[in-house]
Amino acid sequence: MKTSSSSASKRILVTGGAGYIGSHVVKQLGEAGHALTVLDNLSTGRREAVLSGELVVGNVGDAAMLDTVLGQGKFDAVMHFAGSIVVPESVIDPIKYYANNTGNTLQLLGACVRHGVERFIFSSTAAVYGMADQAMVSEDDPLAPINPYGASKLMSERMIADVAAAHPLKYVILRYFNVAGAEAEGRLGQSGAGATHLIRVACQTALGMRPEMTIFGDDYATPDGTCIRDYIHVEDLARAHLEALSYLQRGGDSAVLNFGYGRGYSVREVIAAVKQASGVDFAVRTGKRRAGDPAQLIAANARIKAAFGWQLRGTSLDEITHSALAWEKRLLETA
Repeated sequence: MKTSSSSASKRILVTGGAGYIGSHVVKQLGEAGHALTVLDNLSTGRREAVLSGELVVGNVGDAAMLDTVLGQGKFDAVMHFAGSIVVPESVIDPIKYYANNTGNTLQLLGACVRHGVERFIFSSTAAVYGMADQAMVSEDDPLAPINPYGASKLMSERMIADVAAAHPLKYVILRYFNVAGAEAEGRLGQSGAGATHLIRVACQTALGMRPEMTIFGDDYATPDGTCIRDYIHVEDLARAHLEALSYLQRGGDSAVLNFGYGRGYSVREVIAAVKQASGVDFAVRTGKRRAGDPAQLIAANARIKAAFGWQLRGTSLDEITHSALAWEKRLLETA
């Protein structure tokens, strides 16, 4: 994927820029020559993951801090990644998710209006679709999240659209599918305890960090009976944020866009890819279905291609799993 960029450096606030996805975006923004301020409370992010710009340690829900940061001068754009993302945790602790995701987005939008920010790029999720009726999900499909995580993101999307309708603010909302992998240079990747994403769990099992892993249901209406998902590499997703910034700089209208490759892999196919990458035939057991898991969820991505004007190459599953495994090895060696 070729990344387009404006010839002029822009001043950008990145919330959650010390986290998994945000740190990859910060790296690429820095390489493109933009001036960055990163706001992160480091609850899940890592200080050493901020490879460019100034790190301000603080909470996005702190209105006074937002005023201090945004009051330092005119910001050309805000990219909002900060939030909580673990679906099962959102069911157990919904208040945390509505506070961290919806409430903090409200505070950030208020600060953007007060300080004249005109471009806003938001990290959303395919979880807003809930139990999709078909495998390929488009932006026009019904929005019916089935957990507080998805609901908190959908509420944020609605607030962004409403604020933009009332103020001179343009936005791009990117709905991510299943993000995985790590930076090729090995400096950035997914960290933190309690991994729940399939590729990371499989890599940890291959490295002996878990005695076994579980497939949650093998009786779905798919070729091998396991769920199919659209897995995207984090570096490709990061590049999409630079494309979104360039799109808004060119005067593009506000947009809600899926980001996925438009192809799916089953749970068994992902596990086989990790076994091949690691050379380890680790233990896998089959368990019961989890509530709320659709059989297939794949991104229809024609709209983002048309809006940004590029062809999405898409990183292969083998490349994704190799980079994820290399990162987990690095974490294990430095622990």
